[in-house]
Amino acid sequence: MKIALFSLLMNIPNAVTGETLTDWQKLQNVIKQAELAEKLGFDAYGIGERHGQPFLSSSPPVVLTAIAARTTRIRLLTTVTVLSVLDPVRVAEDYATLDQLSGGRLELMIGKGNDPRHYPLFGIPEEEQWDSLAERYYLLKRLWEEENVSWEGRYRPALHQVTTQPRPFQKKIPIWHGSASSTLSTELAAKNGDPIFSSNAFHPMAKYKALIDHYRERWAYYGRDPEDAIVGSGAGSLFLADTKEEAIERYRPYYQAFSLTEAAQHNRSPFTSLEDTVEKGPALVGSADSVIEKILKYHEAFGHQVLAISVDGLTEAEQREQVERFASDVLPVLKREIPGKVWG
Repeated sequence: MKIALFSLLMNIPNAVTGETLTDWQKLQNVIKQAELAEKLGFDAYGIGERHGQPFLSSSPPVVLTAIAARTTRIRLLTTVTVLSVLDPVRVAEDYATLDQLSGGRLELMIGKGNDPRHYPLFGIPEEEQWDSLAERYYLLKRLWEEENVSWEGRYRPALHQVTTQPRPFQKKIPIWHGSASSTLSTELAAKNGDPIFSSNAFHPMAKYKALIDHYRERWAYYGRDPEDAIVGSGAGSLFLADTKEEAIERYRPYYQAFSLTEAAQHNRSPFTSLEDTVEKGPALVGSADSVIEKILKYHEAFGHQVLAISVDGLTEAEQREQVERFASDVLPVLKREIPGKVWG
């Protein structure tokens, strides 16, 4: 299994110390976190996209380019790029530039996002989010795969004989489809032979498994080899300790603080408490053994080859502690138990 560490650059007062980082401090924190992830053997680092408080992640290609300059091996993910509100020409240019500067390490993950605040900001009616996403996706693919593109659509002015610059470094930049709420995303991915990434963050396993199963069914429907279907998955938050009880108690203030954010309220998680979330949901809070057990349980259901984890919201010292614990106590087991075929 390949492991990605990711951040949405959530910048809220620390639930334990009360400290609030400046924007500059938080951005530096994430760059240092990516450097540490590469040093410890993680396979990828991801930056999500949000447009509103408490997130500072409005410009993933800029942040990932800064990370690219400080790393040499780690894959660079977007988790996700909210393509439903973005100009595909600008996306093609920005991310091809990142792909060139990183030596071909980009993995673009697209989606509609799970924060409705960006729709009025960019002038897209929320009810048109799926139509907008599909149109922009097909245009982006053409801009990366073809030269002298002529095109007409609904969500941006027509193009005539356009070749975006720079061209991607990779022969084909991988495009993942973020999947959290609708079979429309899994259908789009299966139809075009792309991998999917389940958010697996706020709801019970069954909701996400149904979408992954739909993806595999449609993948086969389009005549593709089931062995070639690639699935990634998030896992909620990470907090490891010597015992499960210690991990829960240390993580509790962070869980309570995040539960009060607008983003958490929007996602309407059905879990009633931290204990309920740990018992019935995807959160990786516990001892190394209990976390490994949960990851293997989810892998049995999802069959995913990539796992993404986050330590957003913790103090910098705790972030480092958690990443190092995961690298020493969990990562080797996952590498041994679940061989991965993506990313070489």
